[in-house]
Amino acid sequence: MGIDYGTKKVGIAFSDEAGTMGFPFEVVVNDARLSDALTLLITEEKIGAVVIGDSRDFAGNPNPIADPARALGEELSERSGVPVFYEPEMLTTQEARRDFEGIHSHKGNVDASAAALILTSYLSRHGKGEN
Repeated sequence: MGIDYGTKKVGIAFSDEAGTMGFPFEVVVNDARLSDALTLLITEEKIGAVVIGDSRDFAGNPNPIADPARALGEELSERSGVPVFYEPEMLTTQEARRDFEGIHSHKGNVDASAAALILTSYLSRHGKGEN
């Protein structure tokens, strides 16, 4: 499962059965129930691993959102027992936005598409997995 963490919304993606590519799944609100919702999704979908975008600036320093994203990852790993990995996510949201340029009805899917890009990047660098 891929996650594009945001302060307001969190994009979620799943891999294909071969574990080679990520596909957008949904966008959820980042609120007090986020960890519960993601833990339930991990259980229901029998997720084997989680990949969270590692947000950094152009100099390679963590962005302000990096710490809360890592805290979520640690909590998900502890609660679900699945490993959590972090994948560089430089400009994934902007790249996902280009895919939807001019299509306003799909604007909310940008975060899930960014999660799919993060997951696909991880899978292409690390081989087959259960994400």
